Amino acid sequence: MHASLQHLFSNQPNDSDNFFLLAGPCVIESEEVIMKTAERVISICKKLQIPVVFKSSYRKANRSRLDSFSGIGDEKALKILAKVRAEFGVPLVTDIHDAAEAEMAAEYVDVLQIPAFLCRQTDILIAAAKTGKVVNVKKGQFLSPESMIFAVDKIRQSGDENIIITDRGTMFGYHDLIVDYRAIPTMQAMDVPVVLDCTHSLQQPNQASGVTGGNPKMIETIARAGIAVGADGLFIETHPDPSKAMSDGANMLHLDLLEPLLLKLTHLRKAVNEL
Repeated sequence: MHASLQHLFSNQPNDSDNFFLLAGPCVIESEEVIMKTAERVISICKKLQIPVVFKSSYRKANRSRLDSFSGIGDEKALKILAKVRAEFGVPLVTDIHDAAEAEMAAEYVDVLQIPAFLCRQTDILIAAAKTGKVVNVKKGQFLSPESMIFAVDKIRQSGDENIIITDRGTMFGYHDLIVDYRAIPTMQAMDVPVVLDCTHSLQQPNQASGVTGGNPKMIETIARAGIAVGADGLFIETHPDPSKAMSDGANMLHLDLLEPLLLKLTHLRKAVNEL
């Protein structure tokens, strides 16, 4: 595991040669959904010795339609996330959407995530860095992997060396994404851990309905390929019932499918480590 992340997992029993996982529902819909998902995700990861950061957004600020669900209220949602940490003792990650949100969210979580659409926004990157938290920058769908060095440099020059880059696919026409696996070693050469987002990479954006589509049947394919090429971590959004999810249900993994998938991936990781 990259040295910059070891402090995140210091209280988790885990296999340091394994990949780490960022997982949870897309957005905080209710305490019931979050606590149910967290308990299951964390139990699975403990069993399989996978270091885990629990993920959920306190608000979704980039929905396609005005009538799309965006959250239950920032403070209420962040307090639910804090309950996950208090009950299960795992680190947390959530999105921020504006420089002013960095300090607020940093009071509750361990990793601040910069959405892909905002990865070039200097003021957000600086504000996140100034909190001293780990900053996870999602690579813009519109950027080459090489260009992510500028986001990394903005954070480093602002005094924070705790950086993750997450690849979530590259635009392929108007309605699809494609994963270029060359991006993983390219961005690892920037001396940062690189995560592959296995669920958002399968989004089908810009649909005429204003509701983003997805292809969750391919999550395992994306994840296995990511492990094969040496990704440091995986990002998987999961939900007890994606068909009823308030955001990104079309590309989330059903919670019941998480353990068998992760079991396969841990076996694959061991094989890759022996090469």
